Amino acid sequence: MRRSKYRRASSPTWFSGRRRIIAVAATLVAFGGIVTVTQVSNASTDRTTKRALAACDDLAAPNKVDLSTETRRGTYTTNNGRVTQHADDGAGDVATAAQVRARCRTWVMNNVADEEGAAEATTQARRRGNGGGNNNGGNNGGGNNNGGNNGGNNNGGNPSAEPSEEASQPAGEETSAPPAGEESQPPAEEETTAPPAEETQPPAEEETQQPDPQPTQGQTTPPPGAGLGILTNSCETSDLEAHDGFQKGNRCVSTEFGEVGAAANNPTLLITRAPRQVNVNTPFTLQVSTRNLIRDRFLAAGQGGYYVESSVLQGGLVRGHFHTACRILQSQNQAPAPDPVPAFFVATEDSRGGATPDTVSIQVPGLPEAGTFQCSSWAGDGSHRTPMMERANQTPAFDSVRIRVRG
Repeated sequence: MRRSKYRRASSPTWFSGRRRIIAVAATLVAFGGIVTVTQVSNASTDRTTKRALAACDDLAAPNKVDLSTETRRGTYTTNNGRVTQHADDGAGDVATAAQVRARCRTWVMNNVADEEGAAEATTQARRRGNGGGNNNGGNNGGGNNNGGNNGGNNNGGNPSAEPSEEASQPAGEETSAPPAGEESQPPAEEETTAPPAEETQPPAEEETQQPDPQPTQGQTTPPPGAGLGILTNSCETSDLEAHDGFQKGNRCVSTEFGEVGAAANNPTLLITRAPRQVNVNTPFTLQVSTRNLIRDRFLAAGQGGYYVESSVLQGGLVRGHFHTACRILQSQNQAPAPDPVPAFFVATEDSRGGATPDTVSIQVPGLPEAGTFQCSSWAGDGSHRTPMMERANQTPAFDSVRIRVRG
């Protein structure tokens, strides 16, 4: 296209009559090229999207798990409606196959289709001779994950943006034939004064064919833990299936740890009040204080929100919730078995908390049998993991008490 040279004319009447028809025709040709690229992109996107949607249709409902015996089921509020409690970390709120598949299809249409379409359109545009311009691909921003739903904003590049005068002249284009019916050519000195295309812009294929130089020892950045003989740092070396956000063992979790705050901002937790003994099936209250924990992130485990969200800081503080559980101890001289379900378990989320310590009341409905119970509270990030700490010799945000239950 030679539209940029038309703009250099000084006469205000130059763009009139037959020349206007020629320019409009050239514009329509360019627009037709964009439409063609879009059609090619849509075809590729449709194939990719169909494959992704087919994978969604293969998803099954998660298996149900054993729940604590004395906890009120579901999600409910306490403290006059100010505190939300999620029984068993939301494990009882099990997603159906239809819900899992619908969420998957929504995610595909909001992410895969838009992202692949933008990438394919950019690639096709460059192949059609628009590679000399500055083509900006779409920006993919992660949305807020609420209840296991993943959103994303995909902003594609602007294919209608006008390229600069230099960018609109790819190598070899000056020798192309002018539009049919063009009456005059620009002065010869305009084309002869410019240096040859191969001198101003080397062909892209020559650059890509050159092998990348091998980094020297000084340029190579060693991975974390280099020289310590670590076993692995990713699931690429694991033979286990990928973890899918539901409560399944013998899986490999690929979610990155995420953000860790400074030592002074790491979460702490303390059980500040608890009874020493109670009667069987008698309600009681635990007082739990947290510091440096914003209690506003919770993804139900039964909905696929287990181990899927990296740790996120807000103002340097961890966003998450905290847990409280009570289990009977069969022995006070040996570590208990890990698999029996507890009598009581809730995850507490109230959109409060912060750098200043505060206290939340946890109402236990009663414990079912006589014996010694261990009641514990510990902080969790958005994916239920104990928050990370800057130093290895800090104490996690965890506390535990023992309560004697009388028959």
